[in-house]
Amino acid sequence: MAASSQEACPAEAPTQIEAPDQVSLGEGDEPEEAREPRVRDTPEDILFEAAVNTIAFHPTQDILAAGDLDGDVFVYSYSCLEGGNKELWSSGHHLKSCREAAFSHDGQQLFTVSKDKSIHILNVEEGRLTKRIARAHNSPIYSLLLIDENLFATGDESGMLKVWDLRRDAAFMELKHHEEYISDMVIDQNKKMLLTTSGDGTMGVFNIKRRRFDLLSEYQDGDLTSIALMKRGKKVACSSSEGTIYLFNWDGFGATSDRFAVKAESIDCMIPITENIVCTGSMDGVIRAINILPNRVIGSVGQHPGEPIEQLARSPNGRFLASCAHDQRVKFWDVAPLSAMLVDDYRKRKKSRQLKALSRKAFGGGEDFFADLREESAGEKSQEGEEDGASEEEQSDSEDSDSD
Repeated sequence: MAASSQEACPAEAPTQIEAPDQVSLGEGDEPEEAREPRVRDTPEDILFEAAVNTIAFHPTQDILAAGDLDGDVFVYSYSCLEGGNKELWSSGHHLKSCREAAFSHDGQQLFTVSKDKSIHILNVEEGRLTKRIARAHNSPIYSLLLIDENLFATGDESGMLKVWDLRRDAAFMELKHHEEYISDMVIDQNKKMLLTTSGDGTMGVFNIKRRRFDLLSEYQDGDLTSIALMKRGKKVACSSSEGTIYLFNWDGFGATSDRFAVKAESIDCMIPITENIVCTGSMDGVIRAINILPNRVIGSVGQHPGEPIEQLARSPNGRFLASCAHDQRVKFWDVAPLSAMLVDDYRKRKKSRQLKALSRKAFGGGEDFFADLREESAGEKSQEGEEDGASEEEQSDSEDSDSD
């Protein structure tokens, strides 16, 4: 297994090591110039032979899994040392595209689902296939959510939701209330309410404790593509293919409480970084950091230039964000500074032609992006940023009591 995050990405360069191509020295000789590996801010990109659809971080080790368009699954150890990324194993058991991958909570198993309608469970240590459900759905599987050590949920292209119990090797819930594919799922802290987003433009609410369907939200514009719990579970954020983030109050799932239009072609994936900030991936290849209530585009974390982003994943220690796109690369971004950012309810409009770069590897995402950011550090406040220009609708931000 890989070393811990602190060891893999040290703050200081390691001690000098002998160059691998150096000839052996006689007794008493000293090398003319000892070399040491370069220490990077983030791990190097990982290049694949096919486009990567899904990525997942191991919960305790510096390991990342990736599933690609050909149905192959790869597991890598990653490191901030130059040349430190290593392929541990790969699996070619899926017959079609691998669409989702997730490590078990103890990190010993890797779950994958595929367009071939199958569910695979692999041993992480050896890469060995330990369980295969060949025809888990009648339609190609689109999404996967691990609930606890025994339960997991899958959603398919037809809108069917299944909740599985590993102790029974069978699904104990099979409900179809969406008209299109289930794009993403999330569950509350109590493991009771399962929320889904769908290509039909609705959010679904399912009570898995009582094994029942509760309701669908009102229809929104475009496909709902991803979902996240924010503000300590008081808010639910759903992204859309139209570039809008819809907000729901917890226990107010029928209608939106707010919406925020982001100047992006779409928001295809989204992941929480803090209780207030999410990172989004879009068809334009830009990864944006967005504050929720008050709604602000803070800036650009990174990019896959001109390549649609398929998925984002956050490392367990919160330092790295990984992204995969159609350029067949998995990239790593340092998002640790986002945890210290605070956004004001009140802002001075300041125009800028580019997104603010939030990491050393990021560059501006295009014209006409604006946001205002106030960052508080060591008792000093400095106002900076861009304004995304989207919104008369944002006036509701200051009225929301959850905005801190």
